[in-house]
Amino acid sequence: MKIVSRIKLPIETEMELFEKKFSASMSSKVSLLNRITHYVVNRKGKQMRPMFVFLIAKMTGNGQVNERTYRGASVIELIHTATLVHDDVVDDSNRRRGFFSINALWKNKIAVLVGDYLLSKGLLLSIDNDDFDLLKIISVAVREMSEGELLQIEKARRLDITEEIYFEIIRQKTATLIAACCAMGARSVMAPDEEVEKMRKFGELIGTAFQIKDDLFDYGTEHIGKPTGIDIKEQKMTLPLIYALNHSSSQEKKWLINSVKNHNKDKQRVKEVITFVKDNGGLDYAVTKMKEYQQQALQLLESYPTSPYKESLELMVNYVIDRKK
Repeated sequence: MKIVSRIKLPIETEMELFEKKFSASMSSKVSLLNRITHYVVNRKGKQMRPMFVFLIAKMTGNGQVNERTYRGASVIELIHTATLVHDDVVDDSNRRRGFFSINALWKNKIAVLVGDYLLSKGLLLSIDNDDFDLLKIISVAVREMSEGELLQIEKARRLDITEEIYFEIIRQKTATLIAACCAMGARSVMAPDEEVEKMRKFGELIGTAFQIKDDLFDYGTEHIGKPTGIDIKEQKMTLPLIYALNHSSSQEKKWLINSVKNHNKDKQRVKEVITFVKDNGGLDYAVTKMKEYQQQALQLLESYPTSPYKESLELMVNYVIDRKK
């Protein structure tokens, strides 16, 4: 059985019902909107975020979920989808998960409006049901994701990202939404504040490990295959590159920054940067850091009794750093 199917096993019934509720939460009286949201629903990814919500809710709620859990998962997915639609406009991207993006099919103006619609649907789903505690969790995540994106844009102009700033950017951009899923799962079943915070931290640690794994894909390893160099072409400062920069001579540093800034479209130069980062311990360092975050996340689960939900979450933590794409 595939790893994702194994993770999903203890929440299969909930995920099936969730999909129906999620589709219903998108409905509108405008047929164009319904056409677009239908397109979105049918091109879903692995649905890791709702899986986190249900697994955490069941682990912290004695195997039970409730309507708030379904609403929490729907809110997360609505708002996550809204941010993806807006991201594709910002990045001028024509593809999403191997399919055409909304802006490629329906143009930017419609894509921005669809993103706004999904965002408002998510907010109203919480407000209409007085789920103000759940709304606060997701609102904080949206604020942080926007700040993280803007911080990255600001720093990319000068390429002056320290390791500390890098971790702050990925915490806000990637980890904060997974943290919100985990906090949402615990809060939906009325877990105490300390437990909600513990689960939020768990999600943040996994989200950080997830992003470092994404950074590593850019360089390729014997497991991952050919290096892509896409992050270098897009002038993104990743952990392996930051480490190599911090552990090189001033002349090498100059060459690296010049390569990323002015020669990022030169295939040969990008290859040389990848080789330099590998030879100077950038990948080894990133792998070590990723495993540290993985171990910290697993430690937070130790106090929970053995259950199918805990086992799935442990599988999920390991899948994040073992995945091949």
